[in-house]
Amino acid sequence: MSDVIELNETEALNEFQSDWSRLLALTPGGTFFRSREWLQVYWKHFAADQKLRVLVVRENGEVTGIVPLCWKKIKSKFGTCRILTFPFDDWGSFYGPVSADQESTLRSAFQYLQNSRRDWDLIDLRCVETDGFDGGATERAFQAENMEFEKFLWEQAMYVDLGQSWEEYMAARPRKARQTYARAERNLQAQGEIEHLRYRPRGEAFGESDPRWDLYEMCEQIAAKSWQGSSTTGTTITHANVSQFFRDTYENAVRAGAFDLNLIFLSGQPAAFSYNFVQNGLINGLRMGYNPEVSDQGLGRLLVGRILHDSMDRGDLLLDVGTGAPEAKKYWYTSVENSYRYVYYSPASSIGNVLRLSHQVASWFRDRFGSSDTSLQLDLQNQKVPVNRR
Repeated sequence: MSDVIELNETEALNEFQSDWSRLLALTPGGTFFRSREWLQVYWKHFAADQKLRVLVVRENGEVTGIVPLCWKKIKSKFGTCRILTFPFDDWGSFYGPVSADQESTLRSAFQYLQNSRRDWDLIDLRCVETDGFDGGATERAFQAENMEFEKFLWEQAMYVDLGQSWEEYMAARPRKARQTYARAERNLQAQGEIEHLRYRPRGEAFGESDPRWDLYEMCEQIAAKSWQGSSTTGTTITHANVSQFFRDTYENAVRAGAFDLNLIFLSGQPAAFSYNFVQNGLINGLRMGYNPEVSDQGLGRLLVGRILHDSMDRGDLLLDVGTGAPEAKKYWYTSVENSYRYVYYSPASSIGNVLRLSHQVASWFRDRFGSSDTSLQLDLQNQKVPVNRR
């Protein structure tokens, strides 16, 4: 017999700390972004007008899955919508439930949501890796509960397969990529001694939870001297709006054994950094930068190459280099994975029904006339590309 417990305060998550850690280790594609530690720091900094709704699924008293959700409002051309979505905001490439059986966990969550208070107009799940780690679980769960949904292409993330040797990987790269990397190595070696430092503590459970603020502050110094230091927008590690968030996340990830900090030193000077998460052999590359005062001779390329080489030697599985800037990443990635957005309109919601009808009309025009008339689009915030309706 299954039941669902709803948690609305971040402090309440601590009661399920061991269950959360156990399930995260079993979750396909389970990264630090799905951890309790990530959610608590994210919520501390970005909760604003959102409301937390974490659903803990139990089978015969045993916790078998966790679905982190939040309630918030977004704008559409027909007015404000209340949505249930993942507490994620596109910080990484993919998100989903914490469970070995994601379909079953989502079905239990959907049943609970349909039979509890209807303070929402849409269920709006973004960053779902349908063709990868999700394996279609989200679609099957909606279908099994007879919940008609719409599907949109959301983002495209670039991966590097680390399950090979450095030599095999480089041999498969385009000739220009090999030449560019070799040139960066030569130019920088001519300027001084190169050292790659990788700090990946195993966490509190192993007695390795020193945050090494000296290393982190080197990353901040590098970022401050680069274009990131003068940026007035964005989410760099030195940007005033998010710098403390990055610090808090770093500290929590170190305690959880989920941080992967990389530094390149040139002639003893900190020259380049990479701020990553690592969980279950999966690396999420979040931020990187280099100090142009030290060198502009391919520090970024050298940093990525050293990380990949070392990761392959360590036995890591996959590096997610994120979404965006495909031109800058084209020589490195080995595959591209789509993420999708799934939208379910509550039949009990007036605006939900209006939005559903609006999108059906837009889809009919597109299929009938090939129309791309934006006036017919659903116009939900950041809708992205429609794929189909089920």
